[in-house]
Amino acid sequence: MVLIKEQIKKIDKSIVEEVVEDELLERFKSCYQCGTCTGGCPSGRRAAIRTRDVIRQALVGLDDDLLSSDLLWLCSTCYTCYERCPRDVPTTDIIIKLRNIASHRGLMKGPHLAVSKMLIETGHGVPINDEKWSNLRKSLKLTPLPPTVHSFPEAVKEVQTIIKELKFDELIAYGEEVKKKLAEEEKKRAPERIEELEAELKQLKEEAGK
Repeated sequence: MVLIKEQIKKIDKSIVEEVVEDELLERFKSCYQCGTCTGGCPSGRRAAIRTRDVIRQALVGLDDDLLSSDLLWLCSTCYTCYERCPRDVPTTDIIIKLRNIASHRGLMKGPHLAVSKMLIETGHGVPINDEKWSNLRKSLKLTPLPPTVHSFPEAVKEVQTIIKELKFDELIAYGEEVKKKLAEEEKKRAPERIEELEAELKQLKEEAGK
């Protein structure tokens, strides 16, 4: 990632302080960008995430770019980066902390909002809503439903009580509101963005013709 003037203007060190509020994440600032985390990342082989870039953006203070990025949510939290880090930087825990910060700012991504709503409604993030899963469990000599809220529907109310007590439902509602607002702003900006792109294209053609 190359820093450009527009990015430098956005630098804000407050995100570093938010991360290291947790004493266990103090080693966050020990990262010297060796790239071991990126080199060993299983998700990085199949997705756009580059763990080193995520940590670097957080260290530099590009919080607006980072917290609104899809990259933050591509980590599978397998902890390979943490296990291999020569500086014992708890990379995975830092990413989880950054996700928490993003969520509290209403920047949780759509799929994660959907799973969270499912959790609030059903008490489970992975519902069994297809007969093939029940048949698969039977073939493995397991009960058709796992011993979770699927088997104990009355437990859903307990889960919902905990969610309400922690105000997780309010967080999700806030996230949906922010997502809606951002979509409306993006829609309003669309004509302006098209003009910008057309101007850039025109300039490129002029430069190519010289």
